[in-house]
Parts: sequence; structure tokens; C-alpha cells
Amino acid sequence: MKAEDVAQYLQEHPQFFNDYADLLADIQISHPQSDKVISLNERQLISLRERNRALQDKLLELISFGEENDAIGEKMHRLAIALISVANLDELLNALYFSLKEDFSVPLVAMRFWKIPGADPSKVEFTPTSEDVQAIAESLPQPYCGNHIADEIKQWFGESSEHLHSFAMIPLNTSQTIGLLVLGSPDAERFYPEMGTLHLKRLGELACTTLARCGQLENTETATA
Repeated sequence: MKAEDVAQYLQEHPQFFNDYADLLADIQISHPQSDKVISLNERQLISLRERNRALQDKLLELISFGEENDAIGEKMHRLAIALISVANLDELLNALYFSLKEDFSVPLVAMRFWKIPGADPSKVEFTPTSEDVQAIAESLPQPYCGNHIADEIKQWFGESSEHLHSFAMIPLNTSQTIGLLVLGSPDAERFYPEMGTLHLKRLGELACTTLARCGQLENTETATA
């Protein structure tokens, strides 16, 4: 008989353990972490402890994730409160940049807008962007996180771009895509492809909603209509 056959037989005939209880008590097997010989009961206890330890580690991991999400939620709440009080584009940009750098500890932030009639060309946020960049933003169904972005977008960070190894790109959408918010970090693991993007998406929604409230998007909506 093969080991698999024995295992299958025992699974299909649990009464065996009752019929041969004395035999089970006498069987000696190797300790999983040493050269000692132990009984089946002791081996079962070790297995239960290992399983309990794994469950405890998983619980601690879930608690850690929960605490991290709570902390991010609190920061998003503070940003929302700050944006409620802004009255114009300058105040919006100042509040957004301050929150991202000081509260969220994002080393570098860059943002570009387009299709906004009457925008102040002296502001770096309204520097003309190529159709390729606009197409990238329009193609994003949700924020992108990873280690690679288009060279033109990377150049928004100036000389500091050489030290950045991970990025988050957040499309800014109203009735159409009007811009792109990009976060950069020298830590290659700060923005990784598998990370959740819910808070990043909400960040973009907050920015666009505040722009609309400040009247910055009124002309855009009219032009679109």
C-alpha cells in the first residue's frame, strides 16, 4: 500500500481510531523540529500549536491592515475638511500639496490640467501636455501604481525624477478627463501594482469636486456641452 492509500483509508474509516485506541497511544514518531521521538498525541498538540500560531499571525496582520486603513481614513478626512474651506484654485493646490507631503509623506507630487478654458498659463499645473499623456490618463479606469511611467510624465518632477522608483497616477475626471495627479517616491515598494487604489481614487474625486465648487470647471462643462 502507498501512503496515500493509508491516508484515504483512515479518512474513510474514522472508526479505526476507536477500535485501535491502544495502538495509537503506543505509536512513536519523529519530532518535527528535533531528533526526539514522540507519541501521536504529542504530534497532534504540536500541529494544533502551529495552526494556532499561524491564525494568530494572520489575525495580527489583519489588525495591522485595519489600523493602517483607519490612519489613512483619518488623513483623508482631514484633507476633505481642508478642501471644504478653500475658495480658489491657489488655495486648493496649497491644501492638496501640503496634505500629500506633510500628512501622507509623499516625497514628490506633480499635477497637470488640460481642457480648462481660461486657465492661467503661468501656473505649472496648466503647462501644455501632449495628446499621448492625455490618452494615458483617459485610458486609466482606476489609479495606476507601479515602477514605470511615460518619460514625459516623469519629467514633471524635474531633476528629482532620477531618484524616483515608484509612482501613482491618478486620473482627474469630471464629465471628461481633465488632468492627471502623479505621486512619486524613491522607495520602489511605496506604490506597487498590487496595492489597493480606493483611497487614491477618492483623492482624485476630492480634487475634482473642489475644483468644480470653486467654479474652475464651469467653463469646461459648458464647453463640453
